[in-house]
Amino acid sequence: MAGSTILESPARLAEMMKLIGGADSVELKLTIPDHRQRSAAAALDLDPLQAEIRQVVFFDTPALDLNGAGLVVRARRMQNGSGDTVIKLRPVVPDDIDVRMRESGAVNVEVDAMPGGFVCSASMKGTTSAKAVRRVVRGHEKLGSLFSKSQKKFFNLYAPEGLKMSELSILGPINIFKLKFAPPELGRKMVAEMWLFPDGTRTVEFSTKAGPGEAFQVGAETRAFLAEKGIDLDGEQATKTKTALEFFAAGLAEAGAG
Repeated sequence: MAGSTILESPARLAEMMKLIGGADSVELKLTIPDHRQRSAAAALDLDPLQAEIRQVVFFDTPALDLNGAGLVVRARRMQNGSGDTVIKLRPVVPDDIDVRMRESGAVNVEVDAMPGGFVCSASMKGTTSAKAVRRVVRGHEKLGSLFSKSQKKFFNLYAPEGLKMSELSILGPINIFKLKFAPPELGRKMVAEMWLFPDGTRTVEFSTKAGPGEAFQVGAETRAFLAEKGIDLDGEQATKTKTALEFFAAGLAEAGAG
């Protein structure tokens, strides 16, 4: 679902191809404008009762110092009682990542592509439980208890100098509906996510994953499929993480000023 602006720029296209060549996977994303969300769901025949409820919480300073350094720290709770964590660095160049980390399989390198832009990230994931995440959010456990030694090492390597994980604030949580579906006409799996913000606003995103060698073909096929369904491919794009971080950081600022 990469935008035409990228394809029309030889330099940008070359940059994206180089990043994809060094990545483990590619995720193609599309944010749906507010006024088109209901019609898009209807066009794809999505059943909200089939969605899984999740909850995501981010950790950063009130000034978003981690985000400024390109680092994202996140934990997630699932409806089935499981949970996971991730520390993500972006943007990155695959060749600049520690070879030992890549070979160990501890770090996954992925290119996120959406109309008009793309970014390459390196993520170190971990597992936990929904209960453990909730205990941290409620202040009953320390944040560090959610992350592995390898994740903490990854954090210390890229976090702003002097900033400790224990000093991070809780940003969230935010409730999410995640629906997996596989349109017969497309012949591949897709994901629809709706992020519900406390003020009633919503961010809806459609996505599908592809291997580096098939990313452009999958992108073209997916764009054509969505266009046939009458879904707007030219709406303003917004990343879920950036939107969530800025929303909750603003809340912390208001609370501190009150």
